[in-house]
Order: sequence, then C-alpha cells, then structure tokens
Amino acid sequence: MATYDYDIGIIGGGAAGLTVAAGAAQLGLSTLLVEREPNLGGDCLHHGCVPSKTLIRTASVYHAMRNAGQYGLPEAAVPPVDFRTVARHIRGVIGSIQAHDSEERFCGLGARVLFGEAEFEDEHVVRCDGKRISARFWVLATGSSPAIPSFSGLDGVDCLTNRNLFDLKELPASMLILGGGPVGCEMAQAFQRLGCQIAVVQRGPRILKNDDADMVRVVMDAMKREGVRFELNATPRSVRKRNGRYELECERDGETFVLNADALLVATGRTPNVAGLRLKNAGVECGPRGIVVDERLRTSQKHIFAAGDVLGKYLFTHAAGYEGGIVISNAVFRLPRKVDYTWMPWCTYTEPELASIGMNEERASRAGVEHVVWEEPFSANDRALAEGQSEGRIKLVLDRREKPLGVQIAGPHAGEVMGEWISALNAGTGLSTLASAVHPYPTVCEINKRVAGRVLASKLFSDKVKKALGFLFDYKGRACTLD
Repeated sequence: MATYDYDIGIIGGGAAGLTVAAGAAQLGLSTLLVEREPNLGGDCLHHGCVPSKTLIRTASVYHAMRNAGQYGLPEAAVPPVDFRTVARHIRGVIGSIQAHDSEERFCGLGARVLFGEAEFEDEHVVRCDGKRISARFWVLATGSSPAIPSFSGLDGVDCLTNRNLFDLKELPASMLILGGGPVGCEMAQAFQRLGCQIAVVQRGPRILKNDDADMVRVVMDAMKREGVRFELNATPRSVRKRNGRYELECERDGETFVLNADALLVATGRTPNVAGLRLKNAGVECGPRGIVVDERLRTSQKHIFAAGDVLGKYLFTHAAGYEGGIVISNAVFRLPRKVDYTWMPWCTYTEPELASIGMNEERASRAGVEHVVWEEPFSANDRALAEGQSEGRIKLVLDRREKPLGVQIAGPHAGEVMGEWISALNAGTGLSTLASAVHPYPTVCEINKRVAGRVLASKLFSDKVKKALGFLFDYKGRACTLD
C-alpha cells in the first residue's frame, strides 16, 4: 500500500476548507491545510460577507440618525461620514473573527497550516513553496474571485471590486456599480446611505434575477426612494478616466449614453480560483463554471474532492460549509452521502431584506409545476409597524396537494424570519404545526404563523364546515351583518 505524508490535504482556507480541516483533524486524520493568502478565513472574512455586512450595519445606523424624525425624535444635524473611521471599524470586526480562523487554533485541533501557492505534480502530490507534499485524499476549496467583464478601457482603469472596496481612504461623492446582483444591490444601498450618489448599471431588464420580480420590486422601490438610480438594459461599451472621474459609455435599445462618477465598482459575478493549480497534472476536470464533481463532490479523480465557490454552483458561505460536511462524510467516514440543494436558502441583505428557500413562483411556472401562492403583508404585522418597517410581504408557494414548494420573504429581518421555514422544510413539518405554534408577541416571525394559518383557515372556515356544525349542534349563524 502506498504511503503518504498526510491522510488528507486541503487547498484553500475559506469556509469549505476550514470546515473540512477542522472536522478531519478532530476525527484523527493527519491533516494539512494550504492557504495562499497570509491569513485564513477566505474571501468571506476578509473581502466579502464580514466586511460587507459590517458596512451595511454602519450605513443603517447612519441612515437612522439622519432620519430620526420618522421615529418622533428631533431632527439631528449629522456630520458627513469619515470613511477612514468606517474602514477602521470594519478591520476591527474582521480582526475579532480572525481569532477563530487562526493558524494557532487549527494547530490546536491537530491540523498543520502551510501558507503558499499549491500546484499538483500528480494525482497525489502537490508542490508548495518548493516542497513536495503527498496526501491520500485532497480537497480543492480555493474559492472564487471577481469576474471582470470584457469591454473597451476597463483593463486600463483602476476599478473597485470586493477585494479593495473596503480599503477606500475616503467616501467617493458618486459611484457607478456594474451588476445588479446581491453584492451590487447591498453595496449600492449602503454607500447611498453613507452619502455617496449611486447608479446601478445592469445589462438585463431586472436586478436580483434569481428572485420573483414582484418581490424584487419591494427592494428596488425602497432603494429608489433612498436615491439609488437604476440603469437597466444598459450594456457597457467602454470606459475611460478623465480629470479623476469615470466616463462609462453604455448602449440601450441601439442608443448610446454616458454615465459619470468618481468611483467604479465591478460586481458582475465570480470566477473560480483554479489558475496555477495545474489540475491537468492531477487528472481533475474543470468546466467553464468551475471544477466538475459528482453528487458526492468527487472530482474526476475519486480521491480528490472539491467544495465551495470553486464549484461555481451556490456561491454562499453557508453552502460552502454544507459542502464541506458532505466531503467529510465521503472522504473521512467513507459514507456515500450526496449533496441535496433542495432547501438551500439565500438572503440579500438590503433593507428590506430579501430571503428565499426552495422553489419560487417563477421557477415553479417555468417547470410546469401546478402551484398556488399565499401571501401575508408586513403591514399587518404589529412588530413591523412598531418599528416603522412595514414594507414587503411573505410569499408561500404550495403544490396542488398544498405541500410547500418554497418561501420568499421581502421585509424586515427576512433572513432571520426565514429560519423557521428552514427548520420546518428540512424536517418535513406540516403547515398545521406552524399555524398552531405559539410565538411571543409582538415579533416579526408571527408572519410565518399568519400565512400558514391563512391556508388552513380557507378550509376551516368554509361554508361546508359551518353548515356541518350548524346541523350537528343547531348553531344559529351570524349575529351581525354589515349593511
């Protein structure tokens, strides 16, 4: 039997890689974790989820300060934002979390951490910083990087991406954001609230294209009221920088127009980090979206697994963590566990938030699935009214047997409110259980009980039931009727 330096080697110290490394080391495997950046944590900690959500919260507080009058408070004269201070706060939050993703912590768990670029020599051997390292199993968790579109002039200007956005020394007066996906929308609202005039440039006819159009409209309308401008169906053709400002030429319906701003943020998607790995040496197949894997997350080499953004599927930190768990089941326990994305949730952290799980209305229609939709507005939720956040609604999509296909929530704390549905759908909990559950009052989560209750109420309070009760117990019927 061949001998190897390690039982398992992981390339990439982001969410997926850290999940596998921590699990494997604690289960007694000789574990190696290789990371090319100077710190563990991946894009999420240093350039993505953590800094963006910290900025979103900072912008939300500043927005509330500037709109104190909406809450019955005296109007306040709030000074402009010092972005250096904001950036320092963001770095502080990153530093606090970094302690949990440190080399020392993983060494304490039993995993060796090696910093440097890794490339395959063959299917079991990797070279890193001049050292040849072998492992019985390898896991590719190298993540993704910003995908930069190709049009004239873009490669000649110093545009922003999530990699350098949070290192700005000062707040730009205006910014163009290419891309109307979650990142583009979240940063558009945050920077608009901080005092930067934003225009979102989207090639297609809508933003947040993976969500139902009517739910997206709730978010878009809120952002418009705050001053964000949307340029839809706008295809960038060229860009140049003149006198310190960006001039972006776009085309729409055959006509060209020019947008100007002090900063340019590119948020047009992600590309898998596979360059430099020399995957061909290992016999690992890679497609245009990412590394090709089977349902057990095995690559074309069955002892080499892949997880996280490098797959090009669900580019979420929680998806990467889930996939890391699948790898542990298959590589460590040797149990044939397959991925199942049926109830993979996601959330866009605008205000209001937009969260989704399962099949939405548009996807059900495209798939030809018979379905019915039930909705409940946040304007009927007492806690939402008390907090001045009554925009939006919950949308429940049911099949013809009234089994949930999916849920979308556009409203306050949608990501947190979705938690109840995540548990219920994964556990197969029925609507009657949700409808009969007791929630503390007042809470935003009561909206879940309300929409489930409405489905059941349509049967419970039907004429058929009323007639049956009247017949059995001689009830008299209505005691009052409005004219």
